Amino acid sequence: MTDMASRGVTRPMAMNAGEDAGHGAEEPGRRERLEMHHRQTLWVYWTLVLLGVWTALAPFTFGYGNESVWLTPSGGRGVWFGPGLHAELRAALMTWSDVVSGLLLVFFGWRSLKPDRPVSLWICCFIGIWLTLAPVILWSPTATAYLNDTMVGMLVIALAVLIPGMPNMILYMKMGPATPPGWSYNPSSWPQRWIMIAAGFIGFVVSRYLAAFQLGFIDAARDPFFGRGTELVLNSDMSHMWPVSDAALGTFAYTFEFLMGWMGAPTRWRTMPWMVTFFGILVIPLGLVHIALVISQPLIVGHWCTFCLLAAAIMLPMIPLEVDEVIAMGQHLRRSKERGTGLWHAFWKGGPAEGSRPDERTPPLHTLPDQPGTVLAASVWGMSVPWTLALSTALGIWLMAAPAVLGDTGASANAQRLGGSLIVTLSVIAMGEPVRILRYGNLPLAGVVALAPWVLGADTTTALAASVAGAAVFALALPRGPKRERYGGWDRFVR
Repeated sequence: MTDMASRGVTRPMAMNAGEDAGHGAEEPGRRERLEMHHRQTLWVYWTLVLLGVWTALAPFTFGYGNESVWLTPSGGRGVWFGPGLHAELRAALMTWSDVVSGLLLVFFGWRSLKPDRPVSLWICCFIGIWLTLAPVILWSPTATAYLNDTMVGMLVIALAVLIPGMPNMILYMKMGPATPPGWSYNPSSWPQRWIMIAAGFIGFVVSRYLAAFQLGFIDAARDPFFGRGTELVLNSDMSHMWPVSDAALGTFAYTFEFLMGWMGAPTRWRTMPWMVTFFGILVIPLGLVHIALVISQPLIVGHWCTFCLLAAAIMLPMIPLEVDEVIAMGQHLRRSKERGTGLWHAFWKGGPAEGSRPDERTPPLHTLPDQPGTVLAASVWGMSVPWTLALSTALGIWLMAAPAVLGDTGASANAQRLGGSLIVTLSVIAMGEPVRILRYGNLPLAGVVALAPWVLGADTTTALAASVAGAAVFALALPRGPKRERYGGWDRFVR
C-alpha cells in the first residue's frame, strides 16, 4: 500500500491493528504501521509547508499595511493595547504574526516529512490555534486578514491532528469494541458526534456575523425581531468590559467545538480521555457561561439580541448531548485507577477495552441520505423529551415574554425574565437522561417566579399569571419521565 492509490487511508484507526494489539512503542508491527501510515499521509505534511509559505506572504499579498483598507471597531471601542484604535500598530502586529507563524509552519511542516516526529506536528497544531486567535487578540484591522488567518488556522489544525489522527497514536492505541461496559449505545459514535459538529458549525456562522460587526468589518448588525437590539447589545458597556470582541471570542470557541467533534475514533471515550475532557469543558461549563451572558442581556443592557438568543439556543441542547460521552470517559478513568493503571497515563493515552462490547446498534453515518430518520434518532440517544420538561420549557419561554405581553416593568419583569430563562435552561439540560435529576432545580425557581410579582408590587393580573406558571413548573418538575437507555454504573444516578 505504498502507491498513490493508498493515500485515501489517512487515519491510523483505519489500519487493522487487531483487537489484541499490544501497548509497547517498540513493538515492530506498530512501528511498521506508523511508517506506512506516514507514507500514506505524506501529502498532509507537504500541505503544511505550503500553507506556511502562503501565511508568511499573506500580509504583503493582501495589503495589511494599506491604511486605506483599515477598519474601525464598532461603537468607538478601544483595544487592549491602548486607549485609541492604533490601526497602524494592529496592522504591524498582524503582519509580524503571519510572517513568524508562516515561517514556523514551513520549518515544522518540513520536519514532519519524516515519521515519528509528534512534537513537530503538535507545534503545527498550536500554530493553527494561534492563527485562529490572533485576529481576535490583535483586533485585525482588515476583514481579509481575519478571514485568511481563521481559515488557514482551521486547515492547519485539521491537517496536523484531525485528518491523519493524533500524532503517533498508532504506537500505543489499544484496539477493541466501541460500546462502554453496561451501556446500551456508544456515546462517541459518529451519529452522536455528527449533530454536535453541525450545531457547532451553525454557532460558528452566527457568532462570526456578530464578530464582523464588533470588529468593524460590516456597518450594521441586522436584527429581524428587536430593531437595533443586536447593535445595542454588541456595543453595550457589558460587551465593552471585555478586552477583545466577545463575539469573536465566541467564534473561536465554536471553531474548536466543531473541529474537535471530528477528532478521534468511535472509541475516543477510552482512547482519548484528554480530548473528551477538553471538548466537554468547551461545551458544558463554557456553554453555561455563554448562556448566562445571554440571559443577563435584558437585565443589564435592557435589550434583546436575536442572534445572541440563537447562539444560546444552539449551545443549550449541546450540553445534554455531550454529557453522556464525558460520563463514559469518567467511568473509564475510574476503572483504570481500580486496575492500578496510572490515572495520568490513562488520561493522556487511554486504555484497554475491557468489558466493552461491539457497537452493533448504531447506523453508519454514510446512510444518512438513505435513512435520515434512523441516523437522527441515533444522534440523540441519551436525550429524551418528556412532556413534563417540554411543557416546563414552554412555560419558561412564556415567563420571558410575559412582561412585554402584560405590560409589566421594573423589578417584577426582570424577576420573571430571569426565572423563565433559568427554567428553560434547566429543563432542556435535564432532557439528558444522565442528568435528569437536574429538573429538581426548577422547584426553587418555580417558587421564586410565583412569589416575586406579589413581593415586588406587580399588578394582580401579572402576579396571578406568574403564580399559575410557577405552580405548574413546580408540579412538572416532580415526575422523572422515561429512561430509554442504559449507562453502566451511572444508572443509579438517573432519578
